[in-house]
Amino acid sequence: MENTKNSLLSGILFSVFLAAVVLLLVHLFSALNAIVLGLLLGILVGNIFTMPTHFQPGIGFIGNKMLELSIIFLAFGINYTHMGKLGWESFLLIGSVVFILLILTVYLAKKLNCPSSVGWLVGFGTTICGSSAIAALAPSVSKNKEDVGVAVAVVNFYGTLGMLIMPLLLAAFSFSTLESSLLLGGSLHSVGNVAGAGYAMSSEIGEQALTIKLARVALLSPGLIFFSYLTQKNTGKHWKHYFQLPWYLWGFLFITVVVSLTAMPTGFITATSEIGKVILTIAMTAIGLKVSFRSLIQSGKRGMVFGLLIFVIQIVLLGLGIWFFVS
Repeated sequence: MENTKNSLLSGILFSVFLAAVVLLLVHLFSALNAIVLGLLLGILVGNIFTMPTHFQPGIGFIGNKMLELSIIFLAFGINYTHMGKLGWESFLLIGSVVFILLILTVYLAKKLNCPSSVGWLVGFGTTICGSSAIAALAPSVSKNKEDVGVAVAVVNFYGTLGMLIMPLLLAAFSFSTLESSLLLGGSLHSVGNVAGAGYAMSSEIGEQALTIKLARVALLSPGLIFFSYLTQKNTGKHWKHYFQLPWYLWGFLFITVVVSLTAMPTGFITATSEIGKVILTIAMTAIGLKVSFRSLIQSGKRGMVFGLLIFVIQIVLLGLGIWFFVS
């Protein structure tokens, strides 16, 4: 028993130490993304050095439990009132695209034989809010934590690429402020991606795009329940089974409702969201330690193709919606 505890503690302390290095670097260089950097550092260390066998239980434990715990804290950053700030046409467009993409994610992942849960995670992260969405879905659909690492890498790659390229394309084709805001807020993966791209074009586009993005983030809770239904609907289980979510997802749903219905101090919301990001950084660092270059290349190839496909479909659907219903 004592040896087991020591083994668990060794892996936990090592993972936390690496995550602390990441957080220090992000503090010194604010342009860095802690979650992605933690994943990359974990992958590098895990592949360059041979991890002691007694580290493995602790690394696995912290990768699983910290991922679940981060979901609880990240819930404080989701507020359903953002949905009401959009006009009904814009909200209907964003909501429709989100749920159509979730259906296509399940269908195309099976059709294209995207490995294990990588396709589901990449599609879900692309559809809603990047790494946070992947973190929320992963514990219930992915037994292999390497899939989580691959999905986070793919989603952040396309999110960064889109942040750099889309403002140039939108400016070149003279899209209106609302059209640009819908395309950026409705397609880019993370809030940071949307802010970077939107404010690069103008303050007005930045503000509108963020409002649209936050409304999309607010769809994470119903998206999780809907995705649970999509992935289990052919199992012959009773409809009530789709609402038998893990404890952390019920906690997530409860907190998002409370945050939306009560006026919580801004400082508290900010602090809890930041704590969630720190915990998620620790989890992703530990997950990175268990990702091999071989699996990253094998799963990553299809994950990259699948991520690009979903991203392009998302932009096309938004473009069609703008053309027919908004313009």
